[in-house]
Amino acid sequence: MGRRRLGFWQWFAVGLVKPVMTVWTRRTWRGMEHLRHDGGVIIVPNHISHADPLVSAHFIYDAGRWPRFLGKVSVFRVPVIGWLLHRCRQIPVERGTAHAGRSLEALVAALDEGGAVVIYPEGTTTRHPDLWPMRGKTGAARLALATGAPVVPMAMWGPQRLFDPRTKRFDPRPRIPVTVLAGPPVDLGRWQGASPDHRTLEEMTDEIMLRLRDLLAEIRGGTAPPLFPRPAGGPAGEPGAAA
Repeated sequence: MGRRRLGFWQWFAVGLVKPVMTVWTRRTWRGMEHLRHDGGVIIVPNHISHADPLVSAHFIYDAGRWPRFLGKVSVFRVPVIGWLLHRCRQIPVERGTAHAGRSLEALVAALDEGGAVVIYPEGTTTRHPDLWPMRGKTGAARLALATGAPVVPMAMWGPQRLFDPRTKRFDPRPRIPVTVLAGPPVDLGRWQGASPDHRTLEEMTDEIMLRLRDLLAEIRGGTAPPLFPRPAGGPAGEPGAAA
């Protein structure tokens, strides 16, 4: 969905969030051209801070798209906030329940409408002590295989200065530097038409996460470490939700 088709509550959310982010951050945006088309796209950011959704939403909006995030269903039950998230067309996910498949159906529908859906493939903020990506869960791969939508990796560095999950430190000072780099779609062509079995989904996920890791290394400099082992628990096809 492009910005020209936004509804009242989406514009209301923009009016609340964008002025704050404009003052709070000093932005380096790169790679927006990879999001500037009308078709459905799956965006897979790294996850280093609870401030990530604000930064990534700002970037995606400035690229001319409306981001549709997965979020824990508990957040959607918070009075006022949950109501606004529903009105802004965000997607709740019930992890580890019989209803988890509903979020996948909602994502497929959003892509069919030409939406820009955002999945954090790690499913939570990284546990790497230096905030490098972990191995991902396979929800983004399953969605890509089911829909054929391109998967665009998006690396971020700087949201941890807004809120550092390791120290729980919140920094309200203005013009904190943040960098976002979107790359070209991940080449998943070798798996086109494959069955969504465990091995296929894990191979696709590793390809996505390696590309995301390398983008982050491009921002940070230096050599990226190997991916962390796969997180334990959760069904293989469960999409990642913002923590």
